Amino acid sequence: MDLGGSGNDSVVTRFVLLGLTETPARRPILFVIFLLAYVATVGGNLSTLAAILVEPKLHSPMYFFLGNLSLLDVGCVSVIVPAMLRHFTSNSRSIPYRACLSQLFFFHLLAGADCFLLTVMAYDRYLAICQPLAYSTRMSWGIQQALVGMSCAFSFTNALTQTVALSALNFCGPNVINHFYCDLPQLFQLSCSSVHLNEQLLFVAAVFMGVAPLVLISMSYVYVVAAVLRIRSAEGRMKAFSTCSSHLIVVGIFYGTGVFSYMRLGSVESSDKDKGIGILNTVISPMLNPLIYSLRNPDVQGALQRVFMGRQLSK
Repeated sequence: MDLGGSGNDSVVTRFVLLGLTETPARRPILFVIFLLAYVATVGGNLSTLAAILVEPKLHSPMYFFLGNLSLLDVGCVSVIVPAMLRHFTSNSRSIPYRACLSQLFFFHLLAGADCFLLTVMAYDRYLAICQPLAYSTRMSWGIQQALVGMSCAFSFTNALTQTVALSALNFCGPNVINHFYCDLPQLFQLSCSSVHLNEQLLFVAAVFMGVAPLVLISMSYVYVVAAVLRIRSAEGRMKAFSTCSSHLIVVGIFYGTGVFSYMRLGSVESSDKDKGIGILNTVISPMLNPLIYSLRNPDVQGALQRVFMGRQLSK
């Protein structure tokens, strides 16, 4: 796949990312803030993954999917934040055409897999609560692997399609992106070719990877809530709601920011609101996910304590 920017009519070989601020005095402060956020995100998600691997109690489908979500979050934040940190410390804020498209591809690959994986996790909760007798059969180890593999395959197809379609556009100037990373809406604004097909492809992707998963998640939780309300024990209801509430919070943050980012293609110019939503989507959400899941789950908390304190796992 040729991602070069030197097509027949294209003259732009580098883009300039305006970033979060054009004031040099603010850059060291922002560098420290986002460096700490990056360390916290990577450390939190890898700690969650380590806890899942070493704690036998967490060797279940729900935590298998959570471990994969943690890996995706580490990858997603690593695609965006290190480049942002480099721009904070450099006078040059340019990014080569190929690097820009590579960043876009990997971001959509990882974020798209997140979309499908969150849907799979909702289906897992539906089976566990609404069909507990069939749970072990319908969520076997092979099915778990297949669901994760399908999520990655669908996301890869979309990311590749969007990137190839974008690489067919001509960029003859200007080359200034009013954002801190390369993404489709901002690049559409810079193209001197027609982006009608690209916008249609993005709309289809938004329906397939945004609307459809959100509908399936909502339907799953309608059945889950109905089943939980039939539980006579107040303690049982609280436990069931507790296992679902963390996932619902993550879904709300992820889809709330995603809808704002990709359903505004009619907007002519990027604004600071786009940057703020971008921070929520690419930095804050991956950083909060391990906190959301661990704070409400005593099993994860206990496993994390054993990981950090180096104690032997009790059988």
